[in-house]
Amino acid sequence: MQRIGIMQGRLLAPQAGRVQCFPRQEWRSEFQLAAEAGLDSIEWIYDAFGEDINPLASDAGILEMQSLCARYGLGVVSVCADYFMDRPFIRVDADEVAHTVERLRWLVRRCRVAGITRAVLPFVDRSRLEHDEEVTRVVAILGDVLPEAEHNGVELHLETSLGPAAFAALLNRVPHRYLKVNYDSGNSASLGYRPREEFAAYGDRIGSVHIKDRIRGGGTVPLGEGDADLAAVFDGLHESGYEGDYVLQVARGEPGAEVAWARSNVRLVVEHLRRSALVAGGGRR
Repeated sequence: MQRIGIMQGRLLAPQAGRVQCFPRQEWRSEFQLAAEAGLDSIEWIYDAFGEDINPLASDAGILEMQSLCARYGLGVVSVCADYFMDRPFIRVDADEVAHTVERLRWLVRRCRVAGITRAVLPFVDRSRLEHDEEVTRVVAILGDVLPEAEHNGVELHLETSLGPAAFAALLNRVPHRYLKVNYDSGNSASLGYRPREEFAAYGDRIGSVHIKDRIRGGGTVPLGEGDADLAAVFDGLHESGYEGDYVLQVARGEPGAEVAWARSNVRLVVEHLRRSALVAGGGRR
């Protein structure tokens, strides 16, 4: 069975009114909650909101993370680097770019210490790529950082709002085996992209998956209530030979019922995985 994880903080009440951020005071409690929900892993968040207290920043903090993983039978093998939405590589001056690139290098080194093998870099919302010169800047940064990422055993996974052809074109400019795609089912649905076209364009480069549902042109909703064609997503991933993790980044449920909500979403993912395997084997939908 492929690992099913959850975005850090989704098993806790929202912090400081934020939908997603590093849970500054309660991050330790989420390990037990994740185990209770039947999850395999937590995708760690590194952002500006929590950078001064994030355990990734110290060896003692990483040891505590690893101890909690061992205690509850969980993995922390990925980080969602929302820091680079708060401090983007684009639409800023050269000094800020240099500082941000150095922070990425630092994060790659800290991931190696923590045993984290992939970092998701978001180029969506405030950090979305809008112009060719922005793509060119990001291509240059990736080309510069990827050798160090490979040396540290940390893949860089791009989450972008680019259409299938434009995303494939970016990837073709950086044909490095440590550069992969983070596929987000909800973001693609919101943008009106078709899974079959996306997988045809870059399915062989997908390295990780965020599972959520969104209304086309709108926000996140519970799985199955938006415009994400989840059956097509899971079928396409199966046909592409994807064998990586699935990370729940779903809409929040009722406050106080986070564990039960996560457990129900785990069941839904498992059902889709089983159905896709059955379809691929010639069974009925």
